[in-house]
Amino acid sequence: MDKASNTDMDDTTIAAVEEAAMVIAAPQEEVINNNQVPKYVTQARASFLLGIPEAEFRRVSKESGLGRVERAGNEEETYFTYEELQRICKLAAQQMQAVH
Repeated sequence: MDKASNTDMDDTTIAAVEEAAMVIAAPQEEVINNNQVPKYVTQARASFLLGIPEAEFRRVSKESGLGRVERAGNEEETYFTYEELQRICKLAAQQMQAVH
């Protein structure tokens, strides 16, 4: 392979990598540029954000009646608003204080 062919291949590889990076980064940039915050979060994400084990989070949310269940065929997912997360966090903290 001569030096010119090698340079062309490097340029092609760099262009492909840059294009792939733009595709991957585009959704994140779009959210940042539009300052959009999702209105709802999934149960798994809510559990992670609050630092509460998912089983405990599920129990508190069911007892309090907070969250909204969405069904699609056989799939089911529970979503929460940030206000509901705050209420669940307070309830979980109160229950932890009562135990200790």
